[in-house]
Amino acid sequence: MDRADSSHKNTGHSDQAVFGQAEEIRLQLYLARAGVASRRASEKLVTAGRVKVNGKVLAELGARVRLTDNVELDGRLLKLEQNYRYLALNKPAGYISSMKDEWQRPTAASLLKPGINERVYNIGRLDKDSCGLLLFSNDGAFAARLGHPSSGILKEYYVLSDQSFPRSFADSFVNGIKDEGEVLKAEQVLITGDKSCLIKLTEGKNREIRRALRVFNLRAILLRRIAIGPVKLGSLEEGSWRDLSFFEKSAILGEKI
Repeated sequence: MDRADSSHKNTGHSDQAVFGQAEEIRLQLYLARAGVASRRASEKLVTAGRVKVNGKVLAELGARVRLTDNVELDGRLLKLEQNYRYLALNKPAGYISSMKDEWQRPTAASLLKPGINERVYNIGRLDKDSCGLLLFSNDGAFAARLGHPSSGILKEYYVLSDQSFPRSFADSFVNGIKDEGEVLKAEQVLITGDKSCLIKLTEGKNREIRRALRVFNLRAILLRRIAIGPVKLGSLEEGSWRDLSFFEKSAILGEKI
């Protein structure tokens, strides 16, 4: 795909297109996502009989509604919050993970234009030579959850090395490799071929995988992030972006659907 064209390509236009017609969520979560109140306060609105679904009062906690249903609060039709954006981009190598660059190098954020008018920011980074999944949002709570190691959200990478992996690499990286005063540590390393492997990290120190490779005199020919928690790169074309689904967002935020 030509990158000039791919910067305009979006494979998901709305929550409705991603959700499908049959998906259901709890009614109080629907209210919270519509910006009515917190989830706890939304429960009280439901039990007070102030919520109608398709014209009928639904006062049962735990009741589930379709995302295509008409949900009303005190006679006012509700819509899911549309102000926040949650985006997945397949960043090509050669693009930097910054909003601007003083040396005029191409930025990953530029690939979101002209389709995204909101001012979104990349969550985490991929170095210039790496490619793959990079998330953007304007929701600070979402970004904080993704960025904090305590959330335990795994990030998965596919690595192709210039040389064969030694037998000790996987165990060493999982147990911890000392480098530049830090301990580089992976959650899981799966050797998939003579020169290829899958690596899962939670914290992700600066250039951690490349530094771990360097300790073993290896160099990454290809380093691609293929997953962040429930969000998979899948078949998303290089340079293209899509909206996260409601269920991907909820899983990252730890919300029970």
